Amino acid sequence: MQFRQQALSKLQSPEELDLPVRYARPQGLLVLAVTLVVMAAAGVWAVTGSVSSTLRAPGVLTHGQGSYVLQSPVTGQVTRVYTEEGERLSAGAPVLKVRTEQGDRAVRALAAGRVTTVVARIGAVVTTGADVAAVERVSGSDDPLLAMLYVPADSAATVPVGAPVDLTVQSVPTEEYGTLRGRVKAVGRTAQSTQKVTAFLGDKELAARFTRDGPPVAVLVRLEPSATAESGYAWSKQGPPYAPKSLTPATGALHLAEQRLIDWLLP
Repeated sequence: MQFRQQALSKLQSPEELDLPVRYARPQGLLVLAVTLVVMAAAGVWAVTGSVSSTLRAPGVLTHGQGSYVLQSPVTGQVTRVYTEEGERLSAGAPVLKVRTEQGDRAVRALAAGRVTTVVARIGAVVTTGADVAAVERVSGSDDPLLAMLYVPADSAATVPVGAPVDLTVQSVPTEEYGTLRGRVKAVGRTAQSTQKVTAFLGDKELAARFTRDGPPVAVLVRLEPSATAESGYAWSKQGPPYAPKSLTPATGALHLAEQRLIDWLLP
């Protein structure tokens, strides 16, 4: 009965219509204002701001014409090796002499270039089609180096021509000399098989490494020259006191085009 009496008394009391109503505390208004400001700033940044991204890809320093694997056209025993690694050859120059049942035969260079690998040795027996040497196609000692990067096929479309590239060269200490500067010169149109990569690089091991996750797309990078650097190329730091050698493995960080955040949010 006591609770019922209290309820009846409250119903009989006059309404306090003349008292002001407090809708929110000052602290609440401050939080609301800050929230609105942050949301407005985020909206402006989504429309006007941009986000940059980087794509990393393995590759190798090389010359633009690539290399080729020289194979023996005959079966027999190697009796003489005419060349050594690092030597330059003209087209048709002899590389090996092979003794066959029909007599001595010379294995000759298919195109002018620099010998990078000699597989065959005196006394070794080679068969028709066996790899005996690798030759890099170069026309002169002043041919500039390039970098060939192998980008996953599903990411190649995001790489624009002219994009800046930072190259970490395996034989150059990055902490001391920095990274090699370059820009994308060309992007391949189709993915390359292991056989195609081998045909260009003249190195089966490198080709297998670059294609182990599937056929990649080749991206050609032009190295930025420098008249003051001892290496002849631009680096993020002073660079090494020597020029990097061809067929040196490198990893490229490709700086892709900036995108607005709103492009990510809208379909």
